[in-house]
This record gives sequence, C-alpha cells and structure tokens, in this order.
Amino acid sequence: MTDRITAGLLRLFDDQGHRIVFWYDTLREMREAFEALDLGDVVKVEIANNQFGLKYRMLRQEPKTRFLVFHDGPEPSMADNWLLDLQLATAVFRADQAAIWVAELGIPAKYEAAVRDHPDFYRSAKRLAALREMEGERPSQSENDIRRKMLAVCAGADGDLDTVIEAMLGELSEGRDDTLRLLERASLNRFFWKEVAAHYGYTAPEPDFQDFAIALFHSAWTRAMGDPARLTAHAALMFKRWTNARRSGEAFEVLSAEYQDVLSIPDDLTTRDFRALMPHDHFEAIDRQIIVSIVDAMAKQTVPAGDVLKWVRARKQSHWYDRYADIYQAIGFATEFQQALAEATLTMTSVSDGVKRYAASWFRIDQLYRNFIYHMQKSGQAGLLAALYEAVENRYTTNFVLALNDAWQDQVNRLTDWNIPGFPRQAGFYMEQAAEYRRKDQKVVVIISDALRYEVAEETLREIRKQNRFDADLKPMISSLPSYTQLGMAALLPHKSLAFKEDSDLVLADGESTQGAAAREKVLGTGRAGDRARAMKADELMNMAGTDAKDMFRDHEIVYLYHNQIDAVGDKITTEENVPAAALATVEYLVKLVRKLTSANFSNILITADHGFLWQHRALDESDFSLAEPVGESITSRNRRFVIGRGLGASSGMKAFTATQLGLDGDQEILIPNSINRLRVKGSGSRFVHGGASLQEIVIPVLRVGKQRKEDVAQVSVQIIPPQKAQITTGQIQITFWQDKPVTEKLQARTLRAGIYSADGTAISDEVDLDFDFTSDNSREREMPRSFLLTREAETYNNQTVFLKLRARIGKTSHYDDHASQPLQLKRASGAELDF
Repeated sequence: MTDRITAGLLRLFDDQGHRIVFWYDTLREMREAFEALDLGDVVKVEIANNQFGLKYRMLRQEPKTRFLVFHDGPEPSMADNWLLDLQLATAVFRADQAAIWVAELGIPAKYEAAVRDHPDFYRSAKRLAALREMEGERPSQSENDIRRKMLAVCAGADGDLDTVIEAMLGELSEGRDDTLRLLERASLNRFFWKEVAAHYGYTAPEPDFQDFAIALFHSAWTRAMGDPARLTAHAALMFKRWTNARRSGEAFEVLSAEYQDVLSIPDDLTTRDFRALMPHDHFEAIDRQIIVSIVDAMAKQTVPAGDVLKWVRARKQSHWYDRYADIYQAIGFATEFQQALAEATLTMTSVSDGVKRYAASWFRIDQLYRNFIYHMQKSGQAGLLAALYEAVENRYTTNFVLALNDAWQDQVNRLTDWNIPGFPRQAGFYMEQAAEYRRKDQKVVVIISDALRYEVAEETLREIRKQNRFDADLKPMISSLPSYTQLGMAALLPHKSLAFKEDSDLVLADGESTQGAAAREKVLGTGRAGDRARAMKADELMNMAGTDAKDMFRDHEIVYLYHNQIDAVGDKITTEENVPAAALATVEYLVKLVRKLTSANFSNILITADHGFLWQHRALDESDFSLAEPVGESITSRNRRFVIGRGLGASSGMKAFTATQLGLDGDQEILIPNSINRLRVKGSGSRFVHGGASLQEIVIPVLRVGKQRKEDVAQVSVQIIPPQKAQITTGQIQITFWQDKPVTEKLQARTLRAGIYSADGTAISDEVDLDFDFTSDNSREREMPRSFLLTREAETYNNQTVFLKLRARIGKTSHYDDHASQPLQLKRASGAELDF
C-alpha cells in the first residue's frame, strides 16, 4: 500500500503541480504509512493545534517548499477548519481505497463518485491500468465520461459505445455473456442500459441484450425497407459499420442466421420485389430470394440481360457473396450466353465463311455455356439453378450446337476434298509455323494440349495477356479429319506424307511411327538438318529445376511439349461430366507453363491442339443415336464420330471421304456423321466426343506467345464525380464514382476503399471496399453510385472541410495510399439527427 500511496501523492505534487497537499487520516489508521513515506524534497508536517504556525511557515517562511500536511483524524468542519482557505487553494489526498484509485487515475476529485460507486471494477489491476491509459489519452470531462470508458474496458473494446456493443455481439454469437456479468458485478449495468436507450432508442421494462440484438437486426431491416423502425438511425449506422467490419464477420453471420428465422425474414421477402432487395445484405435469405427471383425471371425471359448483369455485379458487394459467388457467376454467364445467342445469326455462305464467323464470335457461345455449367456444378446448388439450367441447356443444344452444325453441314456436303480456303491446315503446321522460327535461326517450343478447343484457347489468350510483359495472339487452324488424337498429333510433326498404319487407326509420318514421345521426337528430328529436337510431357518440364530447364533450352533448338487434361477427363465415361473443370484447369496450367518456359529463356512459344470437341452437360437421348450401323468389307476403327475402313457402304446421315480426299496416303475410306450425330459405341461416353467435322471439333487454335521488354500491365483509374453542391448537410450523402476506362487484359480491375475522413484522418462515415471491374465501352455503364452514412464522430468536425477518399491498399499490408480525394464542406444543423 505504501507504494500506491507514494504514487498517488507524487501525482498530486509532480503531475498536477501542487505545492501543498493535505492528508486527513479519518480512521486514524495511516500514521505508520505516513511516517514511512519518503517523498524526496517534500517536507512532511502534521496538524496538531499549530495551524497558524504552519500557515506562516508554508506561506511566509518557506514559500517555495513543498509540504505534505497530515492530520491524525477526520477533516474538521468548514467553520472549524483554520486552514480552509489554504486547503481550497491546494489539494487534498484521501488515503482510503477509493481515493487511492482516484489518485492513480489522476482524475479530479469531483468525479470521485465514478470510482466509489463501482469498487468491483477497480479491484482488477488490469482494468485499472487500461482505464488509466484511456484517461492519459483523453481526460474525462464528467463522471459519465469515466463510466463510458469503464464500459469499454469491461468489453475489451477500444472506443465508444458502438465498439462496446460490437464486442458484446461477438460474445453473444459465441453463447457467452462475460461483459454483461462483469457490468453487473461492477454496478455498471444500469448506466449501460441508460446509454443504450440514449444512443439507440432501446427501452424495455427488463432490458435484455439478446432482445436488444434482435431489435437491432429488425430495426436495421425495416429502416432499409422504408418502414418504421423501433431503434434510432444511429443504431442502423452502428449495425452497418459492424456488418462491414471484417473482424466481426463470423459473429454477424451467426446472429443473422438465427434472427432471420426469429423475425420470419424468408416470409417477409416473398412479399417484396426482389429489385428493392439489391442494396441490402442483412440476412443470407436475401441472396437466396434474389437468386430464385432472377433465375425465374430469366427462365421466363422477362428481364433484360443488361439489368441481370448489373444485379449480379451489385451483389458482389454483399456480405454473403462468397457463399453464392458461383451461383451469381453462373447467372452472369447464362445471361451473356442468352444475349450472345439472341444476337447470333447462324448462317454462312461457305466453309470459309463458317470458320471465319465461328472464330470471330460464335465460339463465345460455347465458352459461355461451358463456364455456366462449370459454376453451376461448383456451386453445389443445382436445385436453385434448375429452371435456368433447363432453359440454357435446351437453347444450347437445339438453338446453337445443332442449328449451327446443321447449317455448317450443308457447306461441308459441297466439299470433295477436306480443304477450307483461307485458313492454315494442321498438316502444314510444322513447315508453315513452327519451322518459321528455325528459318530465322530462332529456337521455338510448341505446346500441344490435347483437345484444347478454340474457345478454351481464347480464354487462355486473355489470361496470358493479363500477365505483366506478356503478349499473345490467336488464329484459327483447321484440324485434320477425322479429328482424333493419333492423326492430329502426327499432323503437327514434320512430314511429307501421313497414312494410317495397316488395319489400325495409328498414323505414320513418312512411314515412321508417331505413337509416343520417343517416336515423335525421332520424327521431329527430321524437320531440319542439324536441329536438336526434344519431345516430352509438359509435366516433366514443369517439374524441372530452373537450371535444368535453362540447360534444355541451351541444348535444343525445337521442343514439343505434350499436355493432356481435357481429353483425359472427357474420354472417360466416368469423368466426362467434369470437362468444364478440366478446361479451366488447363487454362491455369498453360499460363503457369508459359511463365516457366520464359523463365528458362524460351521466348518463342506456340500453343496448339490435336483436335477440338463437342460437349454437353445433359446425357443424350436415344434419338441422338439415330444413325444406321456402318457396314463394309472391313472396319479398321470406329468411335462416336468417325469410321475408318474399306469398301464402306453409303450410309444415310454420314459424309464419306477417301483417304486421298483427306490429304492422307492409302486406300481407306472414312465416314463422318453429319452435324453433331453420334454413333453407338458400347461402354463409351457420349457427352464428350470428337473425330467429326463440326466447327467445335475442327477449328483449332494456334496461340503465339511472346515476352515484352517493358512492363505493360496497369490498373484502372477511378474518379470521384463531385455532387452539385460539395456539401454534406444531412446524415448521409450519395456519391458517384467513375471508372475512366474499361477493364482489358492489360488494364486490370482494382479494389479501392471508400469513406469520408476528417483533415486529421479520422473516419467519420462507414468505410467500404468497392470493386471497379467494369468492361463496358459505354462510359455511363462504368459509373458506381454509393451512399455513405456519417458517424457520431462527424459532429466534432461540423463546419469544417472533410474529404471523401478512394484509398488503395499497399500490397498485402494494412496501409493505404490515397487514390482520389474530394473535399466536402460539412454543414449540418446543430444536434441534427442522422437522417436517412
């Protein structure tokens, strides 16, 4: 105790600058402590019928000496206190426990009740230290100021009542009531509920925190819907800030899930137009209702595609977006699919025109369908998307794939030889494209990804172009026919002639086998005299150490890398439904492979495929196998999409070619089912097929990748469109942000934090992270309106200039740089409510 008394006295002498301090030992129990004190240059004196002598000494004889004046007994009444005038001009030290606490806190004695009324609070040295730190940062101006800080200490909060409530909501979500019980022990519960009533408007005969929490959710919801609310506007603001704070995300989710049923929110939502729900995310049920409504409207084709895409984009700001991201993305892709299909005119004047139009735009419909199915599968919520899936699936298979390839078949039927003017042939790939680099004495690597359909390659193109200092271009090439692996892989090698191996579907290049990496490497070595060639699996290179990969570049002029993910998945009946996931994995893999190659000094990279494919999610009906069984003298090979043999009879629904007509040596004959028809093959999958002549099978990519010397990737810039009057006169303000250019591969999206701040950097509104990823060329479609609610701290800065800011996060740190700033004059009527 002596140490605490010493500390308390020194605060009065040293910190508060008093020269004379009186100490009345009311209970006559502190003399020993008084006599043991050593306060340095402070002189200890005692009142013992010597008041006038003491006064003369302290005021006249030693006017600069510091004195501790001790009295053994209670303080005399004012009438009997001969030193009263001196005492009133100095300080009184009280040595009971409460007085010691007051002294330790360094608060004025007139606020002593805030200590004496709550002794259990101060019996914790940890709580006392936390309160003392708060007092040091911002001295209290009243007893209730001190009590408010005590609430924060009890809750482990770092500020005002809002943060106390946030901490207690966190406890509630975990089934704990630690703070509530501590407030009761510390006799702070009545004060707490008075503060809650004053700030949030919550009153009840017997206040209960869970009841308050339910009222908080309900009031925020009804106010958002424009209905009367039980609690104040400040309660809604506190709720919004709490839900926006990442640290409270889990607590919000737990309580929201519980209270949406208590408040019958799902029933409430069925009576509201889903469009009115777009800005809100109080409950997870809101997202489900929005999804169900959009899906229903899309299936009935009663909403414009542009509106759907805006809604999907708007929901990215929802707290629950991550849970439903795949569903929203599926809706987005389905919308773009329907839009693209509606705008497509599936006619052509020739085979060349058909290829040209497929490579220019029609491929996008395949791509959008594939991505829709991928996200539907990944969401695990096929039930929610059932109506939309049926609509997309039917339109894709009937209105696009079948209609397109029926029209294409009309052009193919006019062909005698398999030749499409104006487009390179797969059989000429080596001489016309790969060898082009060798003729310039440049090294080249060719990546052949099995079944890399043109639309998957286009997605790969965009992802590669997003990489800093990478560029790429994509052109179509016509695959060999039949469009299957053995022929496609052989056609990509150097050769003068290709032929089927006798009684087999294997292919020989100039009489040499092309089956397997070793055989292909041998054929590859014949391309140009002196070339050191290497053929290997792409995984082998990916697993190489960096130095080994560089050594391979040094030691070889031409390298063929073989990758197989899409075909490996699609060609198995047990996994063919996973083709969309395999396609996405292929895109990601090829980007990584390109980066690996450039780091190993390969700068000339070609990516191509052996063939494309047809794929649909729904299993085929029996009517899709309406073709008669092929017959002939001998059938060497057959699958769903082609037949190889000799003496093949004419077959309705199939186009016949001779090997010569397909650019092959030999006397074989080949039958290709018309359009997208399949042949029956026992034990084989039917959703993923290739070998035929559909556009999806025979338009294959040649993707050229290069590395640039200079950095060429940047992020979009965002501007703040100032309001007509740059003033804030109410509790909220709506601001419009404008992304100045559309997102491209090289000009990428960015996330910025937006809020209103005082000149000293204090946040005086809610803060929110905004995604700027608009791709539209229409300037107006790159605008983003956003409302901001002022906090109570804003009152401190009334009639001052404040700043609406967009702030960019510095790397992965917690620090931000200003991206854009707009000064605003805060001019609100004194005492104005936080109006909405």
